[in-house]
Amino acid sequence: MNHTLLNQINSPQDLKKLPDSQLNQLCKEIRSFLIDSVSKTGGHLASNLGVVELTVALHRVFDCPEDKIVWDVGHQSYVHKLLTGRKDQFHTLRKENGIAGFPRRSESEYDAFIGGHASNSIAAAYGIAKANTLQENGRHVIAVIGDGALTGGLAYEGINNAGRSKDNLIVILNDNNMSISKNVGAFARYLAAIRSKPTYLRAKINMEKVLDKIPVVGKPFKNTLKTSKSAVKNLLYHSNLFEDFGFNYYGPIDGHNLEELTDILKAAKSNKGAAFIHVETVKGKGYQYAEENPGAYHGVSTFDVVTGNPDIAHSNSFSSVAGKTLTALADSDSRICAITAAMKYGTGLQYFCSAHRDRFFDVGIAEEFGVTFAAGLASNGMIPVFAVYSTFLQRSYDQIIHDAALEKQHIVLAVDRAGIVGDDGETHQGIYDVAFLSTIPGVTILSASSYHELRWMLKRAIYDYEGVVAVRYPRGAQPNDADDTAVAPALFQYQFSGDESSVLLATYGRTAHAVAKAAEKLIKRGIGVSLLKLNQVHPIPEEAVKNAMAHSRVFFFEEGIKNGSAAEQMLVQMKEKGYAGNFHITAIDDRFVEQATIEQTLKRLKLDEDSITETVVSVIGQ
Repeated sequence: MNHTLLNQINSPQDLKKLPDSQLNQLCKEIRSFLIDSVSKTGGHLASNLGVVELTVALHRVFDCPEDKIVWDVGHQSYVHKLLTGRKDQFHTLRKENGIAGFPRRSESEYDAFIGGHASNSIAAAYGIAKANTLQENGRHVIAVIGDGALTGGLAYEGINNAGRSKDNLIVILNDNNMSISKNVGAFARYLAAIRSKPTYLRAKINMEKVLDKIPVVGKPFKNTLKTSKSAVKNLLYHSNLFEDFGFNYYGPIDGHNLEELTDILKAAKSNKGAAFIHVETVKGKGYQYAEENPGAYHGVSTFDVVTGNPDIAHSNSFSSVAGKTLTALADSDSRICAITAAMKYGTGLQYFCSAHRDRFFDVGIAEEFGVTFAAGLASNGMIPVFAVYSTFLQRSYDQIIHDAALEKQHIVLAVDRAGIVGDDGETHQGIYDVAFLSTIPGVTILSASSYHELRWMLKRAIYDYEGVVAVRYPRGAQPNDADDTAVAPALFQYQFSGDESSVLLATYGRTAHAVAKAAEKLIKRGIGVSLLKLNQVHPIPEEAVKNAMAHSRVFFFEEGIKNGSAAEQMLVQMKEKGYAGNFHITAIDDRFVEQATIEQTLKRLKLDEDSITETVVSVIGQ
């Protein structure tokens, strides 16, 4: 499609110059551009196709960047980026040194707040709005949140605090009846009930128009209705949850009707106090394959636009192996339960759900609840396994300490996407879990580098340990040359070169493959190398520490944050035992890790086989 209108838009000011008659054509061009661009770069497609008209209306009605739009999760901010001067950079989306897949303040003055994780928009927008009030600048703040993100507790904390404020705050619920996995819980059912009353908004607006026309008593009576808790208010306004929290509620309205969207946004803008606009959209709007299967097109790799087929067919992965292993174990043990936080397919738990639906629990985007719920199950004799991405497990730190570890509740954390995840960028790198979990007394951490180890670790975590046990594994598949069954798993694996003064290379998880290949290269260069691979990363087995101390030079390579790392913990233990040799750590040192492919990132962090080789050669040479 020719993008004639879109090519004229380099800022919201350009958008405001277009006549209303051209806006629908612009929306078609935006969808065409997104489909074509994301098919080449990968990214989040379906949710962005659903918010085209909403984003256009927002930038027509409000004056950004003075007015602020806070997007809840970057999965719905692509159109916003297109309309705010980043169209020509879109081919770099989620690539090294390119634009991010989420709002980032350092990228554009139009990005008001970071939005990589769900449910933070209302709290952040309320803070910005309160600052506006204190500064008396009269600007508006809009939080755009999806119905899936409203399953997160932080969203309710935001609603509870912001609802009765007098600040210029507008919360827009983008309701597409879909998150990454199908929405679950009472709130999803509540929204369905609201959607079943399409006459609600129309009746409310019509009533206000009638009252506005009645001389003397009309407007006072309207104001009384808005503030009254009487039966009259319930009769005319059908008061709902959001109004009970103090918001002026508008909706539900058609999120693909530009005229209606514009009118409602103007009305909300003109009213004082917090407003809540309930917008219904179609996820994947305008692209048949995405409309028919929005879950599959939530986050996609590159794909063929005509057929909708991905360029690379994903077969096995650590996630699917974890899901199938848990399903098989649960076949013969009715105590095993599986929990996910809106990531059934992402964590491979669709197999468990199909086989053991009564023991499968999708708690929505509520990781804190997931951990405490698991601890409750465990306290009454069940064996819960919470499958969760490393980056989202961060939210549950307090619950792991207080609700699980303190009383040694036996829960298993299946920590998916542990380590570098690539193009999802800074907000999703799984590089902190070893550091923060190892600060909690009684927590055991296992880390798999192959499918065979993952199966063994999950079984051991369920049956051979007490308390909280984390089994971590990386994104994607094991290497093609991984020997899946030859080596019997153990708490650690040690290969001694026969020379006590030789170099020791220590590591765990995915990095073990690169370290093993680097060792082969070093041996060819005449450098004697021993290998230590930790499968139990915390607590580090005493025997592993003893073996490490036999070497005058130890190189520890770790795909995680350095502060609090397994490497630092091993070094401390060795020093306490009198180690006087050289200990060199290669890990992620006090920085956030930017987006790029996994391979590019590991090379940049000096965790690929060539960099590992050169690090050892360089230090020994010195």
